[in-house]
Amino acid sequence: TLGMLVPLLLVLLFCLGGHAGLSPHFLKQPDDLVALLGDEARLPCALGEYWGLVQWTKDGLALGGERDLPGWSRYWISGNAASGQHDLYIRPVELEDQASYECQATQAGLRSRPAQLHVLVPPEAPQVLGGPFVSLVAGVPANLTCRSRGDARPTPELLWFRNGIRLDGTTFHQTLLKEGTTGSVESILSLTPSSVDDGATLVCRARSQALPSGKDTAITLSLQYPPVVTLSAEPQSVLEGEKVTFLCQATAQPPVTGYRWAKGGSPVLGARGPMLEVVADASFLTEPVSCEVSNAVGSANRSTALDVQFGPILQARPEPTSVDVGEDASFSCAWRGNPLPRVTWTRSGDAQVLGSGPTLRLPSVGPEDAGDYVCRAEPGRSGLGGGAAEARLTVNAPPIVTALHSAPAFLRGPARLQCLVFASPAPDAVVWSWDEGFLAAGSQGRFLVETFPASESRGGQGPALITVLHISGTQESDFSRGFNCSARNRLGEGGALVSLGRRDLLPTVRIVAGAAAAAMTLLMVIIGVALCCWRHGKASFSKQKNLVRIPGSSDGSSSRGPEEEETGSGEDRGPIVHTDHSDLVLDEEGALETKDPTNGYYKVRGVSVSLSLGEGPGGGLFLPPPSPLGPPGTPTFYDFNPHLGMVPPCRLYRARAGYLTTPHPRAFTSYIKPTSVGPPDLTPRTPPFPYAAFPTPSHPRLQTHV
Repeated sequence: TLGMLVPLLLVLLFCLGGHAGLSPHFLKQPDDLVALLGDEARLPCALGEYWGLVQWTKDGLALGGERDLPGWSRYWISGNAASGQHDLYIRPVELEDQASYECQATQAGLRSRPAQLHVLVPPEAPQVLGGPFVSLVAGVPANLTCRSRGDARPTPELLWFRNGIRLDGTTFHQTLLKEGTTGSVESILSLTPSSVDDGATLVCRARSQALPSGKDTAITLSLQYPPVVTLSAEPQSVLEGEKVTFLCQATAQPPVTGYRWAKGGSPVLGARGPMLEVVADASFLTEPVSCEVSNAVGSANRSTALDVQFGPILQARPEPTSVDVGEDASFSCAWRGNPLPRVTWTRSGDAQVLGSGPTLRLPSVGPEDAGDYVCRAEPGRSGLGGGAAEARLTVNAPPIVTALHSAPAFLRGPARLQCLVFASPAPDAVVWSWDEGFLAAGSQGRFLVETFPASESRGGQGPALITVLHISGTQESDFSRGFNCSARNRLGEGGALVSLGRRDLLPTVRIVAGAAAAAMTLLMVIIGVALCCWRHGKASFSKQKNLVRIPGSSDGSSSRGPEEEETGSGEDRGPIVHTDHSDLVLDEEGALETKDPTNGYYKVRGVSVSLSLGEGPGGGLFLPPPSPLGPPGTPTFYDFNPHLGMVPPCRLYRARAGYLTTPHPRAFTSYIKPTSVGPPDLTPRTPPFPYAAFPTPSHPRLQTHV
């Protein structure tokens, strides 16, 4: 039974479905539509199984049932009504056409779904304020404003482009009208132009759905900018002393109004225009040349430094250094040059290189390291410059005391001992000491101490002092003991032992005796020649004889030779010579009698010498000039050597000429005792200091002691 019901139900359903397909229905309904202002809009509508009245409504308002829609000049219904086509056309579309539309089958009671017609208004070309040529100042921030025009729908988008590339940095601004509809739209482009933007073209584009390609408005930038400067030097690399030309080129809007040159920040006086010629020196390496160019907008400056090659120039000298023994020492010096000079260190007077570079380090110095150190810069590749600078290293150490050479002294005579002291720091005290005492300064009994700076010093061992111990009236003990010269500073003490040498009189007597024998021999030769001339002479000699008796024996005896007796009988005698010496006396015969000054100690025998002394041109006594030798208070010496060295012709020899006329069997010269003792010579290894040598007891001229 159930199996039979199923086929029946299927037949019923088939019958019902066939009856429904014959009722009116929509074959096509309108959809939302977007139309451009001025274009044509078409809203489709198709009905099946319906041949009645069809009408369209606009926002609920019926447009009418006729096909040409009277009263709506831009509206009409088109299509084959027999086939159910009832499409609504609008041309041209206007803003008022934007509404909701329905297609209705009135007799069938059918209504289509509503279709919204959107009317799009494409944007017009935007407006750029200040265009089409906009004047800007380079480097000064500026805003460019692009504004839309017309009642574009939808609201357009404003974009900025340069060379087809979209620019960033824009802001968008929209103005609303009172009715709530969209008003004008602005886009502002913020930029800081530069000189390269002069003449550039910028585009503002208004774009929307109504006009995807958009509409453009172009502007050209007219830029005012300060000068753009390029500074060059020819040649760029030079030797010191060569000429260099600087060229300053500039582009500017408005044009350039002036140039100004400077070197190292200081104006170059008299420099005008875009060119400058100079003579390069070392300062151009560190003091660049600058060129400043100006116009009405502003100014710009460019500078350049030359590659000047020059020899080493000393910038910082090494400073003297003082350190204690065992400490480290260092010196520093600075040289400037191009190319950079090579700096070496040596000791003064030594070619050995101790180090290189601006700093010399000496670890754990000793006294031997004291001295002068030289910082030397070698000339560069240019061959210019170069030089050296010295600094002294003083090593603080205990004093170094050196005994200086002291001259031997006579017993009971003055003596002088001295020593040389080097000390850094300066000694606190310098002391002479001996067996029974010591003395640092001043006098004590027979002893006197003097200390004074030396004229020279050993480099790096501190200032030198000379200390002298004077002894008046030496004793036997002074020659056998040592005198200690010592000095002390904060680092220690140093000393040296000085001995006094003795000088005897015996060598002096031998020297005097030898000199006397030589003088006597010479006198005998001269007297023999004079006697020969006397005998053959025509002139008569003076009868009065002036006899000068040379001291001889201790008993004061003297003798005359036969020649003296012979010559003593003349009538024309000269005056007798009188002196103020206490050792000459007149004997009973009126002659000068001499004393033995040694009281017979040296057994000197007297020798009588007869001199004929004539008168001078003025009538006075004619004598040779006194000898300058000998201190005040000693006997006067007459130098007969110039006369004794001349042998007058026998025939022309005159008695009144004042020469020696009597032969003499003996003669001798006298030894002169020095009156002062100068500083002795230094020992061979001591530094040279001024001293006075003892005078040598020898005399080149023959003298007679009267």
